[in-house]
Amino acid sequence: MKFIINREEILVPLQQIVSVIEKRQTMPILSNVLMVIEEDQLILTGTDLEIQIIAKINIARDGVYAENLPGAGSAIAAATPGSITVPARKFLDICRLLPNGAEIKFELQNDIARDGVYAENLPGTGSAKVKIASSRSRFSLSCLPADNYPEFAEFELENHLFINAGKFKKALDKTVFCMANQDVRYYLNGLLLNVSNSKLKLVASDGHRLSIYEDNLDQATGFEARIILPRKGVLELSRLLDDPEAELKVEFSSNNIRIFIKNLIFSAKLVDSKYPDFGKVFQQEFFNQIHIQKQILKEALTRVAILSNEKFKGVTFDITPDSLKISTHNPEHDEAEEELFIEYTGEPLTIAFNAQYLLDAVSNLDSELAVLTIASNASSCFIDEPGDCGYKFIVMPMRL
Repeated sequence: MKFIINREEILVPLQQIVSVIEKRQTMPILSNVLMVIEEDQLILTGTDLEIQIIAKINIARDGVYAENLPGAGSAIAAATPGSITVPARKFLDICRLLPNGAEIKFELQNDIARDGVYAENLPGTGSAKVKIASSRSRFSLSCLPADNYPEFAEFELENHLFINAGKFKKALDKTVFCMANQDVRYYLNGLLLNVSNSKLKLVASDGHRLSIYEDNLDQATGFEARIILPRKGVLELSRLLDDPEAELKVEFSSNNIRIFIKNLIFSAKLVDSKYPDFGKVFQQEFFNQIHIQKQILKEALTRVAILSNEKFKGVTFDITPDSLKISTHNPEHDEAEEELFIEYTGEPLTIAFNAQYLLDAVSNLDSELAVLTIASNASSCFIDEPGDCGYKFIVMPMRL
């Protein structure tokens, strides 16, 4: 197995793959990236057994140069087929620290076919070595056979839909920050994806706040489904969606999801649980809406929160017609207070919130005006935009 490739052609896919590989693994081979050359392609695979990313790079074989192949990009060289796994982070660091535009020569040592079987796949052949060369740099890495690389279990994916990457990235950005992290209620350590024919809804909550984002799909799907994507998978997916013009193909079942992103295939195992019914929070009485300029509220919250309790970040809202007083204090007896003009015609009320939760919500609004709607029993506060808004943020109050 050998090939020559331009540094820029392999660097980005390798970075995308290495990010899913955990630094500490129970199986040593999971610290490696699987490299396979077949049918004019270099295929890179990385997994932690919960998430998998596959990248495909067009490459040349049998003396045909890749720059002469349609759609081959800038990868160059004649390549011979084969497969091996190499230490992912070491290989990435080598590629990353080589000069821009460097040509990387990759060759598997002792790669001699015996009766049609490649040496790296033979039992008892020991640890294979790969030689990496670029200009005057030479590296030799110990490898593990590709046959030992674990297979990512995927069941039949019966549902599929198409969505614009920019639209999906926006939906993720509006919700991911509300996901729980290592909560015992493991269904909260993820994101609910709800497809209802031509409508898409994403929901995330950590038990103290909840975000909901709704949008229309360009094509009707003809089915209804609710799945929970795992936290790590959501964060990785959000990072991969760097081209807002790309078209995504999403396939999923009740156990797995697979998303095709240009030359990448992202796969993840879904959270096996039922997401709690959050619809009841809408079925209650509310005080009159409070209208306030988004930027003014953000700046006031940021200033007042400086003197809040470092652990709980609590701030108190004293709301009267046309006035909102934001105040806080901490165990060191520091105090802060700021008064803002608002549009409000209801009864006076006092309620406390986590300042950071409010800031997260207000920062994600697209309009210049924030609308706050507090439940009459003071159990929750809705934060959204005027008019028909696809984004809603709900935060539970605090007791100070």
